[in-house]
Amino acid sequence: MNPENVEAVLILPRLKVQNANAISSHMTWGMPGPSAFAGFVHALQLRLNADGHELCFGGVGIVCHDFEPQVYLPPGRRTRVFRLSRHPVDKDGSTSAIVEEGRAHLEISLVITMAGEGCPVDEAKCNALAAKILAVAHGMRIAGGSVIPHPERGRYPAQWLLWDREDHENSLKNFRQLRRRLLPGFALVSRERLLAQHLETMQKTTPQANALDALLDLCRLNIEPESMDAMDGDSKGKVAWYARRRHRGWLVPLPVGYAAISPLYPPGEVRNARDDSVPFRFVESVVSLGEWVSPHRISQLEHLLWHHDAQPEAGLYRLRNSYSPLERSNSII
Repeated sequence: MNPENVEAVLILPRLKVQNANAISSHMTWGMPGPSAFAGFVHALQLRLNADGHELCFGGVGIVCHDFEPQVYLPPGRRTRVFRLSRHPVDKDGSTSAIVEEGRAHLEISLVITMAGEGCPVDEAKCNALAAKILAVAHGMRIAGGSVIPHPERGRYPAQWLLWDREDHENSLKNFRQLRRRLLPGFALVSRERLLAQHLETMQKTTPQANALDALLDLCRLNIEPESMDAMDGDSKGKVAWYARRRHRGWLVPLPVGYAAISPLYPPGEVRNARDDSVPFRFVESVVSLGEWVSPHRISQLEHLLWHHDAQPEAGLYRLRNSYSPLERSNSII
C-alpha cells in the first residue's frame, strides 16, 4: 500500500501471545522479527476478505509491552538456556530426542494502516469492524504463538482511527493521541543507516571489516581500559576497565527478511514444498540493526511502520522501516 493512500489506522492493543518462536534467525534469539508480524497482518487480511470485507492492509507498527523468554539458569552455570520439552513420545512409549526450540511469551500492540472500499466512515461501523478484527485475531497465531484475550480485555478495545493525510494538523493530533495509547512500551524500528555509517567508520582503521563486524561492535558491550593517571596522581600506570556501548540507545541485531541462496524453481519442482502452486526458492535470514524506542520519541506515523520490500530479481525479500532519529520528537506527550 502506498503511504499516501492510507484511509484509516487500526490499533490492536495488548495482544498476549503465548509460546511465540524466540529463535528468529540463524544468529539471533529474542523478539520475533518484523516478518512474523507482517505475515500475521497478511493472514488477517486474507481471513477478513474471505468473509466479504474489501480491505487492504498496509504497514504494521510493532510495540512491545512485555517479553518473557522461557529460559532458566542451570545450577553451576552462568548462562541461561531454553526450557525444552520432550514430546510427543515414541511408538514404544519412550521419550523422543530433544529438538531445541526457543519460546517466549509476549504482550504487544500492533498499529496497522488500512485502505480499500471496505473502510467504514461511520463511527458505529468503525467500532464494530475493529471489534470484529480483534475477535478474529484472537483465533490466530503470531510467530507460531497462540494469541489469547487479555485478562483485562475491557480496558483495551481495538480502535479504528480515520486518517486524513491532506489535513496535516489533524494527522499530527491523531498521531499524538495514538502514541499515548501505546505507552508504556517500546517500538521496534530500523537503524540500518547507522549500521552503514559505523561500517564506513570502522573500515577507515580496519579495511577488512565487514557488516557483521560493525553489527557486533554496535550491539555488544565493549570492555575498554581508561588510564587512572588523570584521576589519581598515585595511580600512575594503572587503568580502570569500563563496559561501554558504541552508541546510545537500545540497539539490537534484527532479522529483517530473507535472501535467496538458490535459483527460483517452477511450481511443483521441489518436493514437499508448502504450496505446490507457486514458485519456490531456498533462502536464509537477512540480519540488520534495529532499535527499541519509546513511542513518544517518534514524530510521525510512517516512522513507526514496517513495509514489505520484495525484489525477486535480486533475490531479496525483506521489510523496511523509515525511522530517522534526526526527526524524532523529544516532547512529553
